[in-house]
Formats: sequence, C-alpha cells, structure tokens
Amino acid sequence: MKETVFVIMAKQPQVGKTKTRLYPALTPEEAIALSEAMILDTIEMAAALAEADLAVAITPPAARRYFKAITPLGTHLLPVEGEGMGDCLSQAIQEALRLGYRKVLALNSDGPTLPGEYLKQAALYLDQVELVLGPGYDGGYYLVGMKHMHAGIFDGISWSTDRVLSQTLERAQNAGLRAALTPPWYDVDTPDDLRRLQGDLAQLPVERAVHTRRCLSDLHLKSRLG
Repeated sequence: MKETVFVIMAKQPQVGKTKTRLYPALTPEEAIALSEAMILDTIEMAAALAEADLAVAITPPAARRYFKAITPLGTHLLPVEGEGMGDCLSQAIQEALRLGYRKVLALNSDGPTLPGEYLKQAALYLDQVELVLGPGYDGGYYLVGMKHMHAGIFDGISWSTDRVLSQTLERAQNAGLRAALTPPWYDVDTPDDLRRLQGDLAQLPVERAVHTRRCLSDLHLKSRLG
C-alpha cells in the first residue's frame, strides 16, 4: 500500500443523463460512448503512475459490477451517493482516508488528455499544504487533494457554476488552510471542449487517450464539428 491514492470520480454513463450539454452535437448514445472512452483513458492514465494506488468513486453504488469490469486488479471501488458533488467528494475522500492513505487526490473522469505530471505535482504539494486544487478553465476544478477531511470546504458551494473554485478557496482561507494550485486544465462538457480535445489529440502521441481517440474517429466528429 502506497501513501497516496488517486480517486477517480466516475458515474456510470446513462442515456439521457450523461454529457447532455453535448447535445445535439452528439446523440445521447454517442455521448455515452464518449463518456465511457474518457473514463477508460482516465483510469489508464492514473493507473500508470507509480506514485499512487488507484481508486474509483462510483455512482450509483449499484454500478460496482460495471466498474469492476473496466478497472485494473486491486483498484479500490468506493460507492458514493448524495445530492451533489460536494457530498460525493466528501464521501470518497473520507473513505480513502479510512483505508489508511496519507494523501488523497480526487479527480474528474472527463479530462482524458490531463497530463499525469499534474497529479504527481499535486501529490508533492500536499507535503507542504493542507489543500490542493486543480483549476478548470470553466471556474471549477478537476482535482482536489487533502491529507485530512475538511468537510466544510464543500459546504455552500454553487456547483456547476464559474464560482466553484473561488468559493472553495474562500472556504479554505476562512478555515485557515494553506492551499496550492496545479496548472489549469479542462473537462469535456461542451462542443467547444470537443473541438479543443480534437486539437490536443492531434498534437499528442498516438498512445495518449487511445480510447477517446478511437471513439472520436468512429463518430467522424472532425467533419461534423467543423
């Protein structure tokens, strides 16, 4: 058992509920395929880093069989549920700490080109601070890291808005917690994000984000998105 664990926050894709902001650029079925591909790439990226063990916080809890089939042997599956992202993050981080990990880094599952170096950097930052956040270009964050549970960090946050990061940093300051930020990155939520993803993949080695790359090729998105 290593001192650090990467916890991927992942929902089982469901038609009509997954990546709906990509409609109508994608059909509901195509959004499912893309979501599954991004989850697979995120799992493989995190699993390849020797610095940490791997866990997946799964929603809904009944999705255990689905995630067990797509995760490496030895992956911790942490069922979480709640009214919002704050509840799920709190449960996932608490459970990982309960397992005995000293540093917990929870990350989104829809940024398939996220550099693994950012996760390594976040783990190192936790040696000096109590909270690490990975800023998103949309005002949220793709990563949160803690060594102890600070549940108040997630209280009263306007989730799914451009104020998530600023409000979280404000909570940390009010609690007297030292915080550090990794470089910014993006989630794939909108057609513009898809265009950016296509541009990134064109510049990256072909072995990066292979599932997402294959999915986009199968969907012929280059001609559809312009």
